[in-house]
Amino acid sequence: MAFRNVAIRVFFLLLVVSAAYAKDKEEKKDEKKEGAASEADGTYDITKLGAKDDGKTDCTKEVEEAWASACGGTGKQTIVIPKGDFLTGPLNFTGPCKGDSVTIKLDGNLLASNDLAKYKANWIEIMRVKNLAITGKGTLDGQGKAVWTKNSCAKSYDCKILPNSLVLDFCDDALIQGITILNSKFFHLNIYECKGVTVKDVTVTAPGDSPNTDGIHMGDSSKVTIVDTKIGVGDDCISIGPGSKEVNISGVTCGPGHGISVGSLGRYKDEKDVTDITVKNCVLKGSTNGLRIKSYEDAKSPVVASKFHYENVQMDDVGYPIIIDQKYCPNKICTSKGDSARVTVKDVTFTNITGTSSTPEAVSLLCSDKKPCEGVTMNDVKIEYTGKNNKTMAVCTNAKVTAKGVDKANSCDA
Repeated sequence: MAFRNVAIRVFFLLLVVSAAYAKDKEEKKDEKKEGAASEADGTYDITKLGAKDDGKTDCTKEVEEAWASACGGTGKQTIVIPKGDFLTGPLNFTGPCKGDSVTIKLDGNLLASNDLAKYKANWIEIMRVKNLAITGKGTLDGQGKAVWTKNSCAKSYDCKILPNSLVLDFCDDALIQGITILNSKFFHLNIYECKGVTVKDVTVTAPGDSPNTDGIHMGDSSKVTIVDTKIGVGDDCISIGPGSKEVNISGVTCGPGHGISVGSLGRYKDEKDVTDITVKNCVLKGSTNGLRIKSYEDAKSPVVASKFHYENVQMDDVGYPIIIDQKYCPNKICTSKGDSARVTVKDVTFTNITGTSSTPEAVSLLCSDKKPCEGVTMNDVKIEYTGKNNKTMAVCTNAKVTAKGVDKANSCDA
């Protein structure tokens, strides 16, 4: 009987030991899995790859090497541009990438080479990447001042285009936050065929007389958000091109520049519609235009521009605060082959647009005689001229306007 009791005790002891061993083995297995996941994440500092921060040595190779490693890695990947000045030629970052996300941590300054022979197109072009972030307090310096004199676009609309600074092509769920984009040779930031791009707390800067230096341009993109961003450039602060939809702009300060613009529309065949654009809580200072929609007088394709909502926008000495121009024709290049009626402008609301204009023409609605602008609503639009008498006026042709809380001289209300 005693032997039997001992045997039972030994049996239960073996069960307990076996269970404990199995549990410990399983925990170690889980720890190994977690360790493998953290090892998959990667950080690539360009200086550790050989990049020199003297602003003179070409670091293109090291930056592209960092991208190749990050894009090819799994998990969360980070490229670090530390403090310092790093000169590069054109950079092409192409996906799709293998990991969950790629972050470019920009703490230093990337400087664009001024050797134009190196460029086939743009300076930094990022293509087919999902979950991209470019963050930090550093600068993308296009060093455009040295080459702006080579821009002939003021004389010829079919001119050779200089490199844009930062281009996102076919990128979904991207964040650009905190950085400065400075003195681009052409456009500062170009967003094309993207979905879900957020630009936040970004500064875009170039002299007011620098040619074609648009701050942020987008086309054929959706769900683009631009918030709490300061833009002062030599062309449009923000330009919203064909195919743009679900765009939200808020907390933007614009000036100098040509304002926040939709268009130009109708220049090319097969352009897509522009719809669902919201601009709220913005300030325009000393810009040549304020809120502008422009389309070609000889438009080559049918385009519908609709569902625009402008609200709580402050004008400070702006040239033409509110303007719809369907007679747009830069450099007098328009021909009789096109037709302004191919572009439809409708459902546009201006609410609480206040401040001052540097010209008496606070409101300018120049619409097509064959297809007038429809559904234009103006609520509480109060803009004063900074010149004598403080009186402003509206110049309106072929526009159907409903106005409330607007001085009759500015209402276009027939």
